[in-house]
Amino acid sequence: MNSPIQKSISKQRHALGKLIRPILGRIADACSDAWPVRESINQVLATHVAELPYCAYIYALGTDAIQISDNINGSGRFPEHFGRDRSSRPYLNSIFPAVDYHLSEAYISLLSGRPSITAIQLVRREGQVIGLLGADFDLRNLPLTQQLYDEPDQWRQMKGDPSIRGLLFQQTRVKSVLDSHIDEVMAIMEELIAQRGVFHGKLHFSSSRATLWLVDDPYRYRMLEVEELIDPDICLAYPLHPYPSGAVLPQDKIKSILDGFTKLRLADETVYLRSGSINIFNGLVGLNFSCDGSHYIPWSDFLNPRNAFWSGDISSTNRPAVDA
Repeated sequence: MNSPIQKSISKQRHALGKLIRPILGRIADACSDAWPVRESINQVLATHVAELPYCAYIYALGTDAIQISDNINGSGRFPEHFGRDRSSRPYLNSIFPAVDYHLSEAYISLLSGRPSITAIQLVRREGQVIGLLGADFDLRNLPLTQQLYDEPDQWRQMKGDPSIRGLLFQQTRVKSVLDSHIDEVMAIMEELIAQRGVFHGKLHFSSSRATLWLVDDPYRYRMLEVEELIDPDICLAYPLHPYPSGAVLPQDKIKSILDGFTKLRLADETVYLRSGSINIFNGLVGLNFSCDGSHYIPWSDFLNPRNAFWSGDISSTNRPAVDA
């Protein structure tokens, strides 16, 4: 696991496993003497399930992955699961007989239809494996998994639709209404972001529109048509707002980024900017080109003329790219 989001997931799984593993091991030891009698195992599981926090269900399986107990949780027993064949479920793919304990990757539960995770513990008697314990957890109920993932502040390039890339040199930019008024549009966008509470703004050059997200109303976006984008009066619809103290992007750099959008839109008739976005809180500049490739680049890299972004072929995938 090398990417930032994979490292974040790995950290959460490690914390969860550290909590679950010793408890499940103790329950497996308690079940060993009751094995394989259904009612005896049910009693052991019912006695100990409260020790396993956030557990949706716990159950016992034979070495053939056939369930030999009911499903048990704090609310009671669910006998309809007795005899269920779990051998094809994703949480059993890599457990038996390789390791005593395994925490599965997340999967969609057949029972709840929601993302879930399962811990599997081998049950032993005198050193011999006699069965398995399974403990299911609904991801909604796991506070350890609720840490917010932080988007990395590094240049990321993503490939687009191969059919669009394949026809790139058979197309040319068609001048849009926004292109004809690009200086006015950029001035108004600067005002909205720097002075009027817009924290995320995206310009769609080819379709001559913009989408805006406001600090004071972040859950809904606004759309501006080109007629509004070229009319300075539109600023009166967005009250003056102090530039947020938590912004990563300096207020005085917004104009320079928008000037970069203009350059990328008009510099070439084949490889050109289709849309560009600015987010002042994560400091990322988003770019989508006529080749359907996308870039997400920190504002400081975008404004650095010596950065590889400006010296390379923006339609290529010379840098490591992530397939969309």
